[in-house]
Amino acid sequence: MTKSATRVIGKSGIEIFPLAFGGNVFGWTADEQRSHELLDRFTEGGGNLIDTADSYSEWADDEHVGGESETIIGSWLRGRDRSSVVIATKVAKYSKRPGLSPANVAAAADDSLQRLGTDYIDLYYAHEEDPNVPIEQTAQAFDDLVKAGKIRAIGVSNFSAEATEAWLKASRDNGWAEPVAIQPHYNLVHRNDYEEHLAPLAARENLAVLPYWSLASGFLTGKYREPVEQGDSPRAGAASKYAVPAGLAIIDQLDEIAKAHQTSIATAALAWLLAKPQVVAPNASASRVDQVAGLLAVGDVELTADEVAELDKVSTWAH
Repeated sequence: MTKSATRVIGKSGIEIFPLAFGGNVFGWTADEQRSHELLDRFTEGGGNLIDTADSYSEWADDEHVGGESETIIGSWLRGRDRSSVVIATKVAKYSKRPGLSPANVAAAADDSLQRLGTDYIDLYYAHEEDPNVPIEQTAQAFDDLVKAGKIRAIGVSNFSAEATEAWLKASRDNGWAEPVAIQPHYNLVHRNDYEEHLAPLAARENLAVLPYWSLASGFLTGKYREPVEQGDSPRAGAASKYAVPAGLAIIDQLDEIAKAHQTSIATAALAWLLAKPQVVAPNASASRVDQVAGLLAVGDVELTADEVAELDKVSTWAH
């Protein structure tokens, strides 16, 4: 990881390469051996932030029970320098540990630590809001984990601006550790939710932004230029829904910019995100080792102001 490429997760001081490797594929489209190879390639290439969740990949099918991704990361971590990587995981969506009650947050964190084979989590996200639990209780539960040394920093994923502000207020009113990061759904074909509601809050509070679905289920790789059947691959149907004239115009613009930088369409799409204020590391995954280099290349690509403006303009339909 070159110093020039390094970003910091908000006020936490945690330094990261500007890409989070998505662990949703571990135990799903990548078995344990392949997952280890992917992680090797990612870290050998300078990456250090690995993103997962306790629920991955429970949603895949009946054979997946959750915890697979964390377990695979844990087996890969064994014998390695723990301080050389930054591990982000999440609580709330796992059917065995649902919600954000204090008891569940504490138990889920311990479960994640055991699966990961580590004694601390670098960035612990609340994976979604829990309307059944007062935000003050959740905020205190996360603060307890910080005080216990089990987590280094707090993040929120899929939270509204209002819920995020409520957590920040509860933390400040009580002297608890505050969230330093948000993980929204944000990319060139899905802009409105984040830019209108969360971006102003992130700027005001200096929250690090680590978008998920950064490549729109693969559409922003340029691979899907026409609708395909869902059965063609686990992600094909989700990606190809964007293969309409307005979406393909974005791909054409990305293609032009990618050629100018001698890089891939996917790298250009990630570079657009990194050009946005507060964005420190888009989340992207790969199922093949040969795909990892294209993700890591984002550390060496910086779009010009004109290129960012061109992509902003062509993607306004996403609003």
